[in-house]
Amino acid sequence: MEKLYGKDLAIMANRARLLAVDAIHRASSGHPGGSLSCADALTALYFNEMNVDPTNPGWDARDRFVLSKGHCAPALYAVLALRGYFPVEDLQQLRSIHAHLSGHPDMRHVPGVDMSTGSLGQGLSAAVGMALAAKHQGKTFRTYAVLGDGEIEEGQIWEAFMAAAKWKLDNLCAFIDVNGLQIDGATADVMPSEPIDRKVEAFNWHVIKIDGHDFAQILSALAEARQTKGQPTAIVMKTVKGKGVSFMENQAGWHGKAPNDEQFAQAKADLEAQIKKLEEN
Repeated sequence: MEKLYGKDLAIMANRARLLAVDAIHRASSGHPGGSLSCADALTALYFNEMNVDPTNPGWDARDRFVLSKGHCAPALYAVLALRGYFPVEDLQQLRSIHAHLSGHPDMRHVPGVDMSTGSLGQGLSAAVGMALAAKHQGKTFRTYAVLGDGEIEEGQIWEAFMAAAKWKLDNLCAFIDVNGLQIDGATADVMPSEPIDRKVEAFNWHVIKIDGHDFAQILSALAEARQTKGQPTAIVMKTVKGKGVSFMENQAGWHGKAPNDEQFAQAKADLEAQIKKLEEN
């Protein structure tokens, strides 16, 4: 596949957002806010950065990905479908007991999912294990993970940060999605985590701060991560929860709630307008 850049990445990310919100609406259940905030990072990974083959999801040399904040599966599923791992039409069966796309990523049933996640705080540990295994086995694949800023309140995350630094896992890159909101409100009120960059840096990670909706910054950070030796890399990205849907943006109430028919119509109009504007420019 030819890599995507610039506005082509932005168009693809908004297509993924639209598919994710559509799937959540059809299921009458799901997590739109965080799915929308991390869609740009996921799109950059699968359409530019990662060495993967959708026709051979179990390819041994592939790069690995762990969605540590597993409730944002709708965004991951949408990106995987657009990348060709399974038909886009399958997204219409999100959370259906008769289909393979459960509410959280399931490596047993979803092509392209490298780790089952959903219990917050555990995904980074799995990613550390994958990166460490690659080191021990002399393999060159890289491992990527996406964490939530609410999720990093979980203690096991920090144990994983320590372990990754101890083993100098420079083949590991973790995005921290800092949208500032979680299910109970602002992260600053629930359990303040700032300054995230300085804390992670103190755990001996290489840290890069970016705008998580700027593809030039995302790709530059990923390139810097590849070039960093002797340390794992954390990309701390500032994002907007509910990005792209006017009434969802920066609203904690849209952490885990499905839009009704009227709300979905508005979300669809918002995202289609953005896609059209990008295509015309």
